[in-house]
Amino acid sequence: MTSSARARALPRSVRTRSVRARSVRLAATVGVLVSALLLGSCAAESTDVASPASTDGSTADASASQEPTPDATPEAPAMAVQPLRGTFVPPETITGPALAAKIDNHVAARPQVGLDHTDIVFEELVEGGLTRYVAVWFSDVPAEIGPVRSIRPMDPDIVSPFGGLIAYSGGQQRFVDMMLNTPVHNAIHGGADDRFMYRTRSKASPHNVLVKAQELRAAYADVPPPAQQFAYSQRPQTASAAAYGSAANGFDLFFSAKESRSWRWDAGSERYLRSQNGAPDMDSADGQLAATNVVALSVSIDWAYGDIPKTVMVGSGPAWVSTGGKVIQVTWTKASADAPIQLTNQYGTPVYLAPGNTWVELVPNARGGSIAVV
Repeated sequence: MTSSARARALPRSVRTRSVRARSVRLAATVGVLVSALLLGSCAAESTDVASPASTDGSTADASASQEPTPDATPEAPAMAVQPLRGTFVPPETITGPALAAKIDNHVAARPQVGLDHTDIVFEELVEGGLTRYVAVWFSDVPAEIGPVRSIRPMDPDIVSPFGGLIAYSGGQQRFVDMMLNTPVHNAIHGGADDRFMYRTRSKASPHNVLVKAQELRAAYADVPPPAQQFAYSQRPQTASAAAYGSAANGFDLFFSAKESRSWRWDAGSERYLRSQNGAPDMDSADGQLAATNVVALSVSIDWAYGDIPKTVMVGSGPAWVSTGGKVIQVTWTKASADAPIQLTNQYGTPVYLAPGNTWVELVPNARGGSIAVV
């Protein structure tokens, strides 16, 4: 008997079940092929960078257009890029202002309070060959920060792109007026926000003014968050320096003939450790200050204010970026006082930092200033 005859000899109910089984097997095979094609398409379209050009800090998700299947894994919550660290966080956590402060770096001010919580720190030359910091907090604001000191003429150009707040102890009126003429709220010791500042007994004046950082920021919670300042990769190993740079231990930096800084890559912690004048630079929690990214900018100094140097921030010049135990030479550009610093490679495309905190060293290109990759 032929197969077709045997099939006709079967009861109708059995023949129906056989046809249905073949149909189910065919549909399952087609479904597997379609799923494989869709997954391959999504992988080809995925990105691994977070650029300041994005409007909300989020990255594109090619799988968002796919129809969910009954047994599919629930989608992960939408995440956004933390604007000053490049890490992925829930969007609702990106609220309130950035808090900048003019932090003292005199030996009598060390160890400073809160530097180990910063998102971005700028180190700048001041009079006498010494340095001070413009430190910025947003993702991790401690209860207190300081000691704060007086403002300098380059600080408005450094702080303006962040918006938000800046805390400091005062300064020459001409420099205070320059800072007041920015989009940043000024919290000045002795002024309207003095309730958020006090002198600690653990340090000698004038190196002892601390800021109640969380309270100050909470008082201005309706101030919008900062814009993203740098471009970030999604993973440390795909940051520009880590992916394309040359192996290096870090930097030796001189701000003047008597003030040296060094950063050294520590493979164990996967961070750079900081030293000043040959000694480890410690924070108030008795840990060595560290950074995920170290950016060294070669800058000009304007001496129009006598013995008070002004770092020239609006312009461009060479820079070096260290991430993941490697270094890459780049170009820095700042188009205006309100514009963030742009880092580009030799082809003019953005340079990506690794997610994490960043120290920006504004090293003079003359009068004893130097940058050495080691």
